[in-house]
Amino acid sequence: MAFILGITGGIGTGKSTALGIFAELGAETLSADDIARDVLQKDSPAYKEVVERFGKDVVGLDGQIDRSALARIIFSDDKARQYLDSITHPIIISELKRRIDDFRRLHPSDKAVLAVEIPLLIECGLEDIVDEVLLIAAEQETQKNRLTSRSQISSAEALRRIRSQMSLERKIERSDRVICNDKTIDSLRTDILDVWNEILLL
Repeated sequence: MAFILGITGGIGTGKSTALGIFAELGAETLSADDIARDVLQKDSPAYKEVVERFGKDVVGLDGQIDRSALARIIFSDDKARQYLDSITHPIIISELKRRIDDFRRLHPSDKAVLAVEIPLLIECGLEDIVDEVLLIAAEQETQKNRLTSRSQISSAEALRRIRSQMSLERKIERSDRVICNDKTIDSLRTDILDVWNEILLL
């Protein structure tokens, strides 16, 4: 039977990198962030609601939602983040469930693996749609350094975004597996290979 692995973690812990390594190993992959981008494509119902609520400041020169501009708003305003979530989460979750169900139906008896990156898997109570939850964790200092490097934001802003999320300690309590990703990508790849081999033996 197909195996669905839910990958989650905090901002800057390396979830997307982990997803890419699983793809290299042979897993099919799915990302909630990719679905979120589709949900906010220009002229979609969600796009229109977001622009109406947040204004033209979150629209880029290409007419699409400027995700960096939107992130600056929602990570500094809990009500704004909750409003955005109320618009996008039902659509994203519905599409995730549809694609996971399709994968199970297409692979009813083999050992196919679908790795699904869902940043808010635990917050949204989606543990039941996957077979196991793999948490990619990292020290807060590591998260901060990755965020300031890739997003060109201040240390204070990086810490504000990290602290706006559920703590990794709480997520660890609700995860089946945990990988600490504070070292090199080769170290992460080794840890993921161990998980991959264990999954194939299930």
